[in-house]
Amino acid sequence: MKTVAGGLAAGSRKRPNVESTAMVSKTSERTDSAPAAREHSVDEIAEKISAAVLEHRLAPGTKLGEDRLATLFGTSRAKVREVLARLAHEQLVELVPQRGAFVAKPTIEQAHDVFEARRLIEPGVLRRLTKTLDDVKLQRLRRHLELETDARSRADKRAIVRLSGEFHVLLAELAGNSALTRTMRELSALTCLTISLYDAPTATSCRADEHEEIVAAVKRGDSRRAESLMLHHLEHIEHSLKLDASAEDADLESIFS
Repeated sequence: MKTVAGGLAAGSRKRPNVESTAMVSKTSERTDSAPAAREHSVDEIAEKISAAVLEHRLAPGTKLGEDRLATLFGTSRAKVREVLARLAHEQLVELVPQRGAFVAKPTIEQAHDVFEARRLIEPGVLRRLTKTLDDVKLQRLRRHLELETDARSRADKRAIVRLSGEFHVLLAELAGNSALTRTMRELSALTCLTISLYDAPTATSCRADEHEEIVAAVKRGDSRRAESLMLHHLEHIEHSLKLDASAEDADLESIFS
């Protein structure tokens, strides 16, 4: 009896340990199988910051603190520095020694340079696109125009600004030249910053009907008309900006001395 009792007692002491081990094992399985929060890639973070700039949610001159961005995106400062270096290369961000990173603030001279570059490049983009246009490319252009129309009908100013810039990048992409596409992406971003900085009204700076007329000319194979419309379009945008000396920051020392 003692042996049996002793055996039962021993068994009763071991059973909780077995159950406890099983519970720990199940808990571990649940923990291991639970999806961990996915860390954002450099491409994803750069895209999010770029979109915020292009939609005028990040104003020119805004400080981009490494610690703050690392916390917001749940990543390391090293990865944030890599993102900021890439955006600096694309001229969306300015890196200032001892001060940090800031959303770029194009000067009036830089703004004029951007539009001059676009006047030289974009007619060539349209010439190339007119020669290579097919049904697939035309469908992508029409879909983009539909998105612009929808954004305007909803008075979604952020989407309007972003889509207006993306239209010009899309033209370069469809033209089939990767170097032109990269260049247009940078020029379009700088134009967006310039519009934000020098107060161009979104409704008049990049009108939907002008985009539609350009696409219609490309569809007809009328390269000359498409180029002429593009030059007029760029001139219209530039002239809507306050690109004169008075638009620069005031000289406070002179004012208050």
